[in-house]
Amino acid sequence: MGNREDLLAGARKCLEEKGWARTSVRDISAAAGGVSMAAIGYHFGSREALLTAALIEAIDEWGTRLGRALASFGGPGGTPGERYEAMWGAIIESFETDRTLWAASVEALAQAEHSQDLRRYLAGGQVQGRRGLAAVLCGTSEEQVDETTVRTLGAVHMALLAGVMTQWLTDPGSAPTAREIVAGIRALAGTIGAVADDAPDGGSQARP
Repeated sequence: MGNREDLLAGARKCLEEKGWARTSVRDISAAAGGVSMAAIGYHFGSREALLTAALIEAIDEWGTRLGRALASFGGPGGTPGERYEAMWGAIIESFETDRTLWAASVEALAQAEHSQDLRRYLAGGQVQGRRGLAAVLCGTSEEQVDETTVRTLGAVHMALLAGVMTQWLTDPGSAPTAREIVAGIRALAGTIGAVADDAPDGGSQARP
C-alpha cells in the first residue's frame, strides 16, 4: 500500500482502539507503520479530514454487513413474524461481532457537528437507509418504494434500529433479544390499534 492507504488503515485502527477524540496525529503515524506525520497534511489536509475519510470507509463496510443481516428477512421458510425475528437475531449478532463499527457510527454523529463533509455523508446515508429498510420489509426493490413508505415504515424502522443498537452498545446484558423486540412491536401495534378504536370519528390521536 502507498502512504495514503497506510494512513487510512492506521486511522481506522486508531478509531477502533482509541476513538476519535483520543486519537492524535502521532497515534495515526505509528499505526500506519511510521508514515511521516507530515504526510497526513499532504494527503488529507488535516487530522480531522483523515479521520473523517477513515470513518466513512468503516461505516460503508458496516452498511454492507448490515445489508446482509437485513437480507435474512427475505429468506425462505417460516412466517413473516418468524423471518422478522430471525432478521433481528442477525442484526443483534452484528452488534456483537462488529461492535467497533457500530460504535464508530455513533461517534460519527457527534463529530458531524464539526464536519460539513461528514454531516453530508451521514445525511445521505440516512436517506438511503430509510429507503433500503422499507424495501427489505416490503419485499421489493428500492426503486419501487414510494416516498410515503420511506418516510413512515423506513424512518420508523431506522429509529428502532438505532435505539436497539445504543442499548446493546451500552449494556448488552439487559438489551432486548430478537424475540422481545418482536413482542414489543406487536404490543405497540395493539396499543395503537386500541387508541384508534377509542378515538372519536375513527381518528387515531391518543387521549391525554
